[in-house]
Amino acid sequence: MPDTPLARALVERIRKEGPLTVEAYMEACNAYYYATRDPLGSSGDFVTAPEIHQMFGELVGAALADVWIRAGKPADAVYVELGPGRGTLANDALRVLRRAGFEGEVHLVETSPALREAQAKLLPEAIFHDDLATLPEAPLLLAANEFFDALPVRQFIGERERHVILAAGGFAFDRDGPIVERSPARVEVADQLAGHIARNGGAAIIIDYGYTEEEVGDTLQAVRGHRFSYVLDHPGEQDLTAHVDFASLADAARQAGATPSRAVSQGTWLETLGIAARAMALAAKNPQDTESISAARRRLCDEGEMGRLFKVLAIRVPSWPDVAGLGS
Repeated sequence: MPDTPLARALVERIRKEGPLTVEAYMEACNAYYYATRDPLGSSGDFVTAPEIHQMFGELVGAALADVWIRAGKPADAVYVELGPGRGTLANDALRVLRRAGFEGEVHLVETSPALREAQAKLLPEAIFHDDLATLPEAPLLLAANEFFDALPVRQFIGERERHVILAAGGFAFDRDGPIVERSPARVEVADQLAGHIARNGGAAIIIDYGYTEEEVGDTLQAVRGHRFSYVLDHPGEQDLTAHVDFASLADAARQAGATPSRAVSQGTWLETLGIAARAMALAAKNPQDTESISAARRRLCDEGEMGRLFKVLAIRVPSWPDVAGLGS
């Protein structure tokens, strides 16, 4: 039996309540995991796009600045980020937004004490929220990078939901077979976000790895120390994620009265926004970094790296223009 604080708590929970759904297991593991550490960087478990290079956050900021300007520069607009990591994306995006004349507040939706501490050092002006419910009733310029993938999924085999049980001295799944995944938690957040935008204005850019059409199969995965790990090992000590169904997010946005864009690959979107020109400009100013800048662009954009698996979706109030590179 894995001997971690959360593992002991889950054993006791299963003995008292019975088998846990995959959704409940994933939710418990990630809540503990993110509450107890900074998982990013070489000393953590994984690296996200904003940590690879400043170009990523700058282009997100440029897209938000552009749509804000074309919407008439509403003075009450605020910058919001869901799951902002160390604050790197917000810092890079806001540098571009401020240069464009944006003077709005900064709101970060983050529950991890460890990550809030890192974000506050980089963004001392930030206002923190546990969830979307307390965001101000104002137009949003919102970014969500690798946020939805960590929200829990339900797994079904046929008509029966998959559970985690105790077996052979450890955790095990109660059944195997062709799996279909659903995520009410993700749909609920998308509904909240789109409803806020429909009422108050704004635009959101969602970036995550996932798919745009029906996908059948088990996409639940664990990462620990930059390596894949078995999802039932080390509860609460590794990052659990699953592929995001972008079609379900778009459907939720429509039903809430907002307008979703088509979902495009991250590589296509970044190239459309001009990452090549930005890379050339940075290399011209910092010739000693030319190779590292080129390597970062390849990692962000190439099909064999993050370029194809990661998708980008925009959600906007119908009265606002399309986000650049993300038409309806």
